[in-house]
Amino acid sequence: MEILDRSSVIFGNQIDKKTIKKATKSKNKYVKKFGDDSKKEYHLGLEDIPSLDFIGAKNLVLSDKPLKLPNNPVVVGNIRMGFGHYRISIALASCAKALGYDPIWMDLASFDATGSKMIRAQNDLYSLASRISQKSKLFNHFIWEPLNSEGFRQITYNAVDQKNSELLAPLYHDLPKDVPFVATHVWPSQGAVHAGLTHVVNAIPDNWPMALHLSEGAIHAVQTPFAYLGYKMLNGMNKKPLKGIPESELFEVGHYIDHELVANIEKDVEARVNRIKKDEPVRILTSVGGAGAGAKSFLEIVKHLIPYVEKEKVSLYINLGDHLDMFDFLKKKIPSFEKKCVTHFDNYSETKEFVEKMSKEVSKGIHVFYHKNIFEAVYSTNLLMRQVELLITKPSELAFYPVVKVMMKHIGGHEVYGAIHAQEIGDSTFECPDKKSMTEMLDRLISDKELLIHLNEQIVKLKATGIYDGGYKAVKLAVKGK
Repeated sequence: MEILDRSSVIFGNQIDKKTIKKATKSKNKYVKKFGDDSKKEYHLGLEDIPSLDFIGAKNLVLSDKPLKLPNNPVVVGNIRMGFGHYRISIALASCAKALGYDPIWMDLASFDATGSKMIRAQNDLYSLASRISQKSKLFNHFIWEPLNSEGFRQITYNAVDQKNSELLAPLYHDLPKDVPFVATHVWPSQGAVHAGLTHVVNAIPDNWPMALHLSEGAIHAVQTPFAYLGYKMLNGMNKKPLKGIPESELFEVGHYIDHELVANIEKDVEARVNRIKKDEPVRILTSVGGAGAGAKSFLEIVKHLIPYVEKEKVSLYINLGDHLDMFDFLKKKIPSFEKKCVTHFDNYSETKEFVEKMSKEVSKGIHVFYHKNIFEAVYSTNLLMRQVELLITKPSELAFYPVVKVMMKHIGGHEVYGAIHAQEIGDSTFECPDKKSMTEMLDRLISDKELLIHLNEQIVKLKATGIYDGGYKAVKLAVKGK
């Protein structure tokens, strides 16, 4: 397999020799650590994903026989990094199914291969640093924030990433060169391009333009006008102005949202408004991120809302994802917590039944959800968000979802502009970075029915503009190709 060099020149911009040398050294480091499988022919097979049976998604796994794809495949390339890239991947798979295609799931980090081991090693470092940033203000201020907002932004960072991602190419051996491929992280996109695939869409998740997300050779999809301008100019990615992404390779598509969420926006908003007008307990959902960061803020929110729950002013839903240790943390810090809540642990069928009841009954109390299976852990938030008036979240991928959001403090500077975008289009609050601003915002939204109704009705107005249609458009771009 011939792999083109995409580290020396990026979108017509020459990279300095020092960076090129650094990129080569980085790739060689991973080869030395995990082995050289560049000449190995990996075969792939398909297995069911029971939790995603409603969209018929199939998972790619290693096999001893060549791959046989269904008639109308769309491959969704991703990695497990927190929950965000999985959540966006489910959304794109859902949209692919709605458009008549067969969604195929490809988690690059899940294989026993050199490139996969490289991804897992980098992801472990990222998750560790994310958690440290929540415990150390100095680390967050001097290292983590600058790295996420400016370090990953530089075009030289992309040069190193492109060289490392050459290690991913062998995993694409069985995929037809013209198979529609949508990537929700830049590494699957870069790997696909290195492997010679021709219908690759790089679905960029963040609103802050960074060279980290560049995958020359793919079609770049972004969710907002701000991101489009930044990538068109490669703004701020070098000390001197750069040549940008050509118009034929960059598209503003809107938010990547699951078909079942988009299709039911009017119905769900009507139900929310009716509950508010009836003065039912305000349903509030909060979700623990995949990296498990932000425990202190999470605790403060739960403590503040418990008195509201006891007065039946609020019903609280906590999705722990696959982080059961967070439940132990809450029990330790709030001794009476376990007695106050109803647990829904590792029983996805029961979770779905409970959510169905929420659509028909007045819901009260505190309900805590946990699922060991990653798909169930992620999608439980999707199920619950359709039944609630408010979602408390950090401004990550959920900042773009069609539910009213109360924004917690960001984790990593790249998330800041997700919060700015959400508050400007009107389906979210501004970012609440500390206990005082968060509790004041929650108090206001719980007591001010007019404001809560206004924010929910804004979602219907936004749907009419097509802003939530990004998932469909990204899939269509992949099917069409360049």
